[in-house]
Amino acid sequence: MKQEERGIISRFDMKKGTVRTGYTIMVVLMLLMGVTMLYPFFNTFFGSLKTREEFFAFPPTFFPKSWVWTNYKDAFTGFDLPLLTFLKNTVFIYVGNVIVSLLLIGLAAYALSHLKVPFKRWVTLFFFSTLLIPPATYVVPNLLNLKSLGMLNTYWAFWLPAAANAYFMLLLKNFFDGIHKEILEAARIDGATEFSSFIRIAVPLSTPIIGTLLMLIFSATWNDFYWPSLVMSERGMYPLATGIYLYVVYSTSVIPWSVRFAVLTMAMLPPVVFFLVFQKFIIRGISVSGVKG
Repeated sequence: MKQEERGIISRFDMKKGTVRTGYTIMVVLMLLMGVTMLYPFFNTFFGSLKTREEFFAFPPTFFPKSWVWTNYKDAFTGFDLPLLTFLKNTVFIYVGNVIVSLLLIGLAAYALSHLKVPFKRWVTLFFFSTLLIPPATYVVPNLLNLKSLGMLNTYWAFWLPAAANAYFMLLLKNFFDGIHKEILEAARIDGATEFSSFIRIAVPLSTPIIGTLLMLIFSATWNDFYWPSLVMSERGMYPLATGIYLYVVYSTSVIPWSVRFAVLTMAMLPPVVFFLVFQKFIIRGISVSGVKG
């Protein structure tokens, strides 16, 4: 007979009335949290399939009476919305952010973990102390710096700030600290350079934290609409979030609400799929990065 695995609460604990009551309350609260989290997604999806009359009907209905799939077609063809261009720009920005972040921030974190850097602790403390600075305080300085460098209305306005993320450096450094130095010493004895050790040893051993960073970078890139609206002025270079904000949900938009919800539904799907694929890396990466081997 297979032995039953013991959880946090055993069968013996469940015989106690106080434990059963607390367990029931916990389950009810989790169900309520699940409903409140899933309701906006389903409400947006079902709203995208309603007619204009049904969308503003009172009392409102949750499920559409007739499923109008043409709203999704109208989102692409009916209102001159370059959604595919916005999507292409978002993917391009994301790929650049990933390359810049993993290469530059990864090399900096690797150097602070395994190389002899003068005043290493003070340098690390300096970078991590920037996490205490509110992001809103350096929006204008970053904008002025990019303007002086002639990088406004270019994708470098995204990629350059992405190379200075102290939080990503914290995650990578803590993970690299767990890589045994003997492995890197053996590579050096075999004639490997530091860059080669980083690419061939540190990066393959850091799959969990890299998966976490891929998800965090994707979330930040996909949802950011404010910064692109400051550094971009050409419609053809807007990412998806900015394009949706300016041409779909803005108060001056003439697009019907059902079509707006269709656009929002399509914009919600990639983050959900991306999270389902990389969720195991998020848990493993953040938990392991806090434990030194």
